[in-house]
Amino acid sequence: MSLLRKLYKGKDYRRAFSIEELRLVGQRRVPNFTFEYVEGGAETETALHRNLDVFKRYSFKPSTLVNTDGRNQDIRIFGKASPSPLLISPTGLNGLLHHRGDVALAKAAAAAGIPFCLSTVSNASLEDIASEAGGRLWMQLYMMNDRNVGRDIISRAEKAGYEALIFTTDANVFGRREWDLRNYKQPGKLTARNVLDVALHPRWINDVLIPHGIPLFENVVEYLPPEMRTVKGGVVSLPGMLAPDISWEDLQWIRDMWPRKLILKGVLSVEDAQQAASMGCDGIILSNHGGRQLDSCVAPIEVLPEIVQAVGEKLTVLIDSGFRRGSDILKAIALGADGVMLGRPTLYGLAAGGQAGVEHALALLTDEIDRVLGQLGCRSLDELGPHMLVDNQPYINR
Repeated sequence: MSLLRKLYKGKDYRRAFSIEELRLVGQRRVPNFTFEYVEGGAETETALHRNLDVFKRYSFKPSTLVNTDGRNQDIRIFGKASPSPLLISPTGLNGLLHHRGDVALAKAAAAAGIPFCLSTVSNASLEDIASEAGGRLWMQLYMMNDRNVGRDIISRAEKAGYEALIFTTDANVFGRREWDLRNYKQPGKLTARNVLDVALHPRWINDVLIPHGIPLFENVVEYLPPEMRTVKGGVVSLPGMLAPDISWEDLQWIRDMWPRKLILKGVLSVEDAQQAASMGCDGIILSNHGGRQLDSCVAPIEVLPEIVQAVGEKLTVLIDSGFRRGSDILKAIALGADGVMLGRPTLYGLAAGGQAGVEHALALLTDEIDRVLGQLGCRSLDELGPHMLVDNQPYINR
């Protein structure tokens, strides 16, 4: 058992001083099968570990004797002010981490003044998020075999006042997450070991299962047969509902229907970024889906500089995958990203303490950003740039 595991066994999330420590708190508060769904990567998890390790490639080159009093980390995303470069990514099955987990995430984002992105496969409807949380709301879209699902979500998101639509393109051939699969003896049925582990988490049972029952896929529930509408059944059937034949024509179809900001998620090449710009996208998200899809995939930050150089004047360039420290976030900003999307860090907070745990995760990162800015001799994010980084060597996965 590592020192951190010993130190944080049974501790309150408020005593976590980093995202890694918050991860350990969250891991103990939810059953193993739930946490491994969040934590796992595809196949050998090469891309998952690459996302984390690649930040070691870059070192800061700070300035000294600079007055950094009054520094800030404000940005503008799509013409609107935001108090930090953070955004909460769309993630599914959050209702298994905490009752109404999507609402908790959205409320934490609204309290922090940052955008929140809701997943197609959320456990709260997009209408409930708009009415219960408010704030800057973005909607994520998977393209299904039945294009009526997409048409319905686009129409509902526009009616509910969502600011932006994110079209995710890198998951329609679903990744194989082997650690996650090992928790089930057959689809939808946990192994005996995991059933026992669930029984050892009475607080989770009383929050998630009782009296509410297994969470539903609220946004697409009417398109699923009755036995597939809960997380238990739907998690098996949903991958088969994703359309493997998606193409740039689908992006054009979405662009023609959606009148507000449109963001393409899953971009990792200059050519795709340029195509997105030419087809009227407002932004892109450089993402390898947190290492959960294509194994041995490039880390988004590795291709960030060349993509920013090609389309940075035309598109808002966001990035996700592997961010755990404020210093990681500032490295991405220095290389040209307009903002950083958070997935697992805020989910660790959700597992550890619900909405308050998410707020704690955001506070940890914004505090780190502020501190590192001061240590670099910068008063704002505008002063960052590639000149403040040393590229130690091309990344080699060991």
